[in-house]
Amino acid sequence: MKKVFASLQNLIVQFETKFSAIPEHRKLILNQLAEFVANKQKSNESIELNFICTHNSRRSHISQLWAQAAAAYYGVENVHCYSGGTEATAFNPRAVKAMSKVGFVITKLDDSENPRFEVQFSETDKPLTAFSKKYDDDSNPANGFAAIMTCSHADENCPLVIGAEKRISLPYDDPKDFDGTDQESEKYHERVLEIGREIAFAFSLVKQLTKAN
Repeated sequence: MKKVFASLQNLIVQFETKFSAIPEHRKLILNQLAEFVANKQKSNESIELNFICTHNSRRSHISQLWAQAAAAYYGVENVHCYSGGTEATAFNPRAVKAMSKVGFVITKLDDSENPRFEVQFSETDKPLTAFSKKYDDDSNPANGFAAIMTCSHADENCPLVIGAEKRISLPYDDPKDFDGTDQESEKYHERVLEIGREIAFAFSLVKQLTKAN
């Protein structure tokens, strides 16, 4: 296993004790993700995952960052994680705060309406650059990738993701529904943990699938 920050490593260890709580219908979806990654790995191909949500502001970024960290933790090589939307807005500051809270080191690089952020999850792996963009932005893969739809709106309104080799519907409830309420911080944290647990489960399956073959 490659080293990720201790706080993230400890959290993934906690996730592993709660994999049994993931509903079976969700595990079936996560298995699709694991099989895509494992098959690419067996073929020695680059593994490109594009997490897609309508505004590329919350759930898609949270999923992207967790996937890159989980790949590092489980030692799954050659994984490149991206995110995008059907439109671009900004990486929401509430989501940035929630991801920072669990141990991602996120540095804001500019003060534009759609700022770029440097995201570190490991002392050795290259940081990610996060910003809101359309799923087909030049910085995202053009073909051969898995499109993981993290919100039902994008899933329903973007029936064709051009260039995707595999499409996986993995929607999450939007923490945006609690913006400006007393539950805001709690609900963002809850969503970060839910997504992290499920993504970690998927990458734990990758290890099992590759060992079995």
